[in-house]
Amino acid sequence: MIDVQEAGLERHVTREGSSRWTVRAKREITYDVIVSRQLFSVGNPTLATMGDVPAALPGSRRFVVIDAAIDKLYGVEIRRYFQYHDVTPIYHVLEAHEVVKNWKSVETVINAMATAGIDRRREPVIGIGGGTLLDIVGFAASIYRRNTPYIRIPTTLIGIVDAGIGIKTGVNFGLGKNRIGTYAAPVVSYLDQSFLCTLDRRHVANGIAEILKMALIRSADLMSLLERHGKAVLNADLGRTDQTLTVETNKIITMAVQLMLKELQPNLWEANLERCVDYGHTFSPTIEMRALPELLHGEAVNIDMALSSVISFNRGLMSRLDLDRIFNVMRGFELPTWNSLLEKPKVLNEALTDTLRHRGGKQRIPLPVGIGEYTFINDLTEDELASSIAQLKVISNTSESESTGLRPWQKTQG
Repeated sequence: MIDVQEAGLERHVTREGSSRWTVRAKREITYDVIVSRQLFSVGNPTLATMGDVPAALPGSRRFVVIDAAIDKLYGVEIRRYFQYHDVTPIYHVLEAHEVVKNWKSVETVINAMATAGIDRRREPVIGIGGGTLLDIVGFAASIYRRNTPYIRIPTTLIGIVDAGIGIKTGVNFGLGKNRIGTYAAPVVSYLDQSFLCTLDRRHVANGIAEILKMALIRSADLMSLLERHGKAVLNADLGRTDQTLTVETNKIITMAVQLMLKELQPNLWEANLERCVDYGHTFSPTIEMRALPELLHGEAVNIDMALSSVISFNRGLMSRLDLDRIFNVMRGFELPTWNSLLEKPKVLNEALTDTLRHRGGKQRIPLPVGIGEYTFINDLTEDELASSIAQLKVISNTSESESTGLRPWQKTQG
């Protein structure tokens, strides 16, 4: 029986006369994803003023965590910027890559935050780096004093289109990819494409893998753009391209960000376990962790997408032409479609078991339907997986010049 009822609070009295309270509360979150080039140009006051109320005060402080690689490339520029705006920064330079994406790195950031004694109301933490750095900083900020505001500045393509725009944070634990973490929205994510001019070719391709993911399950138009202009993006410095290519590069990145945010927004806390953005993330977490440091994240995702596409083809969910298009694009971006770990049944079966565990007891494997649409399956067997792996090995050993016409692995269809 409800004895007292107020907004969000109910007191229940049991038959025995004891009490039980039910508390209901909602917390709305809002964060911005803003494209802003040349963030560290001294004429751009954005970062200097962010956080203070009502505006920046002389001697304002910022706790700034910088990826060690970014510090070498942009450290002088970043320091000049804060000095110009009379902001007192506390810098923490962090080596950030998948091998050290663990609790120890989180702890070093927390220790530095505690030593700095930051004011969590007016001094948001700023993370500048790739997706690994942003995950570490976001996790540390989310648990320091029960949620310290933070700002994300991704400096890699994969950070701009994926890791830097959602609310998940996480680091690896043992062989578990991103096994510990939180859901913690940043105050804002600034997407500054000028950082991309210093990305090497492999890391550009690494980010394109996540763009390709969105194309294959959400947008045939984006796939066409990648086919027409993606190779030119890979061959050029993204920040130093001619005007025509810059327009197309911006269009590709903008479409990828829009599609990703459209998928994330209704399901930020992942209450719905059927997530199409899990495409490429069924087997890749296991492969990536066991292949460290051989594979980058996007490369592992691409191998997963290649395998999933073969499964989709064999189930009649896509045509032979679409399958050839997918592999031709992957080859064009110099992305791997094969790894020797695929030949170890135990590894892939462990991946399936882990998938069941964290997807609520069902496989919920997203597969492309043609190009630009998707479906979910829950009945992938070990035999089907083994057969698809064998086919993938043959495809991966076939040159691009042989990518049309019949091949031994083609499924006979009546």
